[in-house]
Amino acid sequence: MDAAGCIEKCKRVGVLDFATVDASGAPQVRNISAIHYEGMALYFLTARGKYFADELRADGRVQILAYTMYKETIRLSGRAFEVPAQEQQKWMDRIYEEQPYLANVYPGDTKKIDTIFCLKDYRIEYFCLSARPITRQYFVVGEAEPIRKGYFIADDCIGCGVCQTVCPQEDITEGTPFSIDPEHCLQCGNCFENCPVGAIHRI
Repeated sequence: MDAAGCIEKCKRVGVLDFATVDASGAPQVRNISAIHYEGMALYFLTARGKYFADELRADGRVQILAYTMYKETIRLSGRAFEVPAQEQQKWMDRIYEEQPYLANVYPGDTKKIDTIFCLKDYRIEYFCLSARPITRQYFVVGEAEPIRKGYFIADDCIGCGVCQTVCPQEDITEGTPFSIDPEHCLQCGNCFENCPVGAIHRI
C-alpha cells in the first residue's frame, strides 16, 4: 500500500467520516460525500452557516475516516483551510458536477451559501484487519509532520520471551533486545502490560 492507493480506496468508499472538535471541546463527526479529489488534495463542501464550517475555521484540524468492505481503515489527519474567494466557484462547480444530488440539497441560487475547504497537508494511517498478521502503515502527504505510534522494547529487556507469548499477532522477534515490527503491531499493549521488567514503552 502507498498514499495514492489509500486515496483511491477513499474514492471508492465515497462517503467519509469527518471528525472535528466543537467550541466546548466535544468531538463532532459528520458523513461527507461532497468531495473532489485533485491529485492528493481533498476539496470538500459544506454550508457557511453550519457548525462544521465554524469548527474548521476556528481550528482547522480534521480527521477523515474511510472503512472498506475488506476491513481496511484509512485515516487522514491534518489541518483544512477555507479555499480563497477567487477559487471558490471553480471547486464548487466541480463538486456539483461530480455529485448531482447536491442540486436537490441546494437548488438554484441557494447554493451560494456553500463554501469549499481543502486538505492538502496530512498524515495517513492505513490499518488492515483482514490479513494475518494485520498490516499498519503510515504515510505523509505534502508538508505534514510525520508521527510515530505504537510500542518499542528498550535495552533493559532481559530476553525472557514473555512478550512473545502474549502478542496476539506473533509480531515480536527474539533478539537483544527483543523487537516489535511496527507494520504488524495491533498497538493493543498486551506486551507492555505483561513485561516483568517494564522494558516495553509506548512511543
